[in-house]
Amino acid sequence: MSLSYRQPGVVLTDRHFTVPLDHADPGGETIELYAREAVASDKADRELPWLLYLQGGPGFGANRFVGRQAWLDRALKEYRVLLLDQRGTGRSTPVNRQTLPLRGGPAAQADHLARFRADSIVRDCEAIRPGITGGAPWTTLGQSFGGFCTLTYLSFFPEGLSTSVITGGLPALDAHADDVYRAAYPRMERKVAAHYARYPMDVERARRIAEHLLDHETVLPNGYRLTVEAFQSLGLMLGMSDGSHRLHFLLEDAFVRTPAGAELSDAFQEQVQGLLSYAGNPLYALLHEPLYGQDTRPTAWAAERVRAEFPQFDAAKSLAGDTPVLFTGETVHPWVFDTDPALRPLKEAAELLAARTDWQPLYDPARLAVNEVPVAAAVYHDDLYVDAGHSLRTARAVRGLRTWVTDEFEHDGLRTGAPRVLDRLLALARDEA
Repeated sequence: MSLSYRQPGVVLTDRHFTVPLDHADPGGETIELYAREAVASDKADRELPWLLYLQGGPGFGANRFVGRQAWLDRALKEYRVLLLDQRGTGRSTPVNRQTLPLRGGPAAQADHLARFRADSIVRDCEAIRPGITGGAPWTTLGQSFGGFCTLTYLSFFPEGLSTSVITGGLPALDAHADDVYRAAYPRMERKVAAHYARYPMDVERARRIAEHLLDHETVLPNGYRLTVEAFQSLGLMLGMSDGSHRLHFLLEDAFVRTPAGAELSDAFQEQVQGLLSYAGNPLYALLHEPLYGQDTRPTAWAAERVRAEFPQFDAAKSLAGDTPVLFTGETVHPWVFDTDPALRPLKEAAELLAARTDWQPLYDPARLAVNEVPVAAAVYHDDLYVDAGHSLRTARAVRGLRTWVTDEFEHDGLRTGAPRVLDRLLALARDEA
C-alpha cells in the first residue's frame, strides 16, 4: 500500500516495487525497490509527465529533500518526479557488511554484487516504468553515476525515454579503468595545486599531519585506521564547489596540546571519520572500479596500480623531498578494506570483483550512434570526478546529444546552480536554447 504525506509545497508518496534480482532469470529470486514520488501540492490531481531521477554514486540512495529544495523545485513545475533508491541503496534491499553474509561466502557475495551495476539498474527502471507511467516514456535526470546509467539506458532501452538530461556524468564508452585513472591523477594534482594557491598555509599543515600519521598509528573513534594514504584521500572534497574551503577548515585545527605532546584533536578525528567511512555507502567502494568493467580484462585495483605511475603522490617521498603532500580523490584502493571497519568483512568479495573477467558491456556504441532520444549534458570544465575529455568524446559519439560545457560550476552544479542548470539542460534537449 502506498503512503502519501505532505511537506511544504509538495505531496510525497512512498512507492514499493518487486523486481528480479537477475533480470536474465525473471522467474527467480526477487528484490524490493523503494522510490519516493514527489508532486507539487497544487498539481497533485493533474496528469503530469514523469521525471525519473538517477542518483550519483554508485551506492547512494536518492536525495532526501525537505519540501522543494534545490533542483526539485524546478522539476515540480512540470513533472511528477520519482526519486529512486537504486538497488542496494537506501531502502531498496540495502547491501552492506550486515546483509551480504546472507548470500553466503565471499564468492557468492561477489556474484551477488555483480548484479548491482548500471545494466541491472536500468532494467529495474524499465520493469517499474509501465506501472508508473502507464507505458509512456519518461524523462530522466542523471547526476554523475546517474549519467552513466543514462547512457546504459539509451543503449538498451531508448524506447523508455522521452528526454534525458545529464549533469557531470558522461562516461567514456570504451575506456578501461586504467585509462580512467591515468586521466584522473593529473586532474587531481591540478585541484590540489589550486587549493594550495588559495590556502598556502595548508601546505605545512598537511605535511605536519602526514608526518604524524607516518610516525604514529592512529585509530579513529569508529575503529577506522587513519593511515597517511587515507588522509590523502580527503582530496575527494576538492571536487565540490565548497570542498577546498571545507578542507582548509578541517586542517586548520587538526592538533591539540596534551600532556603527551601534540595529538590529533577529537574534533578533527570526528570529522575525518565521517568523511572517510563507507558505512553508509559501501557499494561505492565495492563497485567503483567494477562500474568500468566491460570485457574480459579485470579492473585489478586500477587506481592503486596507476598511482605508481605518479610518484609525486607518495607522501613519504614528499616529506623527504620537502615538497607539498598531494591529496587524492575519486579513487578506491585495496587498503580501504583494511582501514575501514565497515568494509573489512567484505575484503575477500572485493578482491574477487577486482579479479573478475566476465563483465558484460554497459554501452552499445552502434545504437548510441543512431540515437533519437533528445539528450543534453552539462560537462564541467575541470570536473574532478569525470574527465571532461572523455565526456566530450562520448558526446560526439551519441547522435543528437547537446552539451553545455562550463567552468562556472564544479561537479555539484546541479545542487549549487539549481534551478538554472536544470532549466538550461531541458531547453537544450528541446532545442530551445
